[in-house]
Amino acid sequence: MSKSKGKLGPRILTIDIETSPNMAHVWSLWNVNVGLNQLLESGEVICFAAKWYGEKKVHYYSNYHDGHEAMVQAAHDLLSEADIVVHYNGKRFDIPHLNREFLEAGLEPPAPYVQIDLYQTAKSKFRFPSNKLDYIAQTLNIGAKTSHAGHTLWLDCLAGKPKAWKTMRQYNIHDVELTETLYVKLLPWIQPHPHVGVYTGNQDHCPQCDSDQLSAQGKAYTTLGVFQRYKCLDCGKWSRGKHKLASVDVRGIS
Repeated sequence: MSKSKGKLGPRILTIDIETSPNMAHVWSLWNVNVGLNQLLESGEVICFAAKWYGEKKVHYYSNYHDGHEAMVQAAHDLLSEADIVVHYNGKRFDIPHLNREFLEAGLEPPAPYVQIDLYQTAKSKFRFPSNKLDYIAQTLNIGAKTSHAGHTLWLDCLAGKPKAWKTMRQYNIHDVELTETLYVKLLPWIQPHPHVGVYTGNQDHCPQCDSDQLSAQGKAYTTLGVFQRYKCLDCGKWSRGKHKLASVDVRGIS
């Protein structure tokens, strides 16, 4: 399933953001409710990394390297070009944060795209002890997140320390690469996933990865009839043919 420029097919973008923390005056370290009058500074997106499926380059933008306005515009441009956006917990975190940045910058919504949140796939399809990206990646032997100093890294970046920003860049870029690798690993499990044949015109290929290596294995029985069942020999996705092999007569049955 090639996604390089000039190829027919969906443009699949994997994206990951990092944000600064909210800063506030507090009188306790446990079970704290922070009022708006205690809020000193709101968090914002400080950097993001994005990668097109099928391309080696990882795009990286940050407040430190590019300025906030240019960074937000770059994220808007990339999302507007995408047909499918892959992320990890992005429906609750990355995308809402970016949408807020777009609104505050006076930008209109980016062009529509389909979201594939691998966190939701992991949570709904499997029972891992932890649904954190780092745990699942290590369990599946596909890598691990870049180690760093924790909260101190964010503080050092906010202080403009070059060494900290170098680590943040490596951390952010590796997260995107790891997320894309997990996307490939989970591909046959992802539901729903856009039928790539809509983009390629290959309606008789695997709907998930566009491979033509399909093996006819068994039959799929539905209320509409009987269909040929296929298994993709590349990604492992199960699918069925569009044409009925036989009809099912259910008259008189309730």
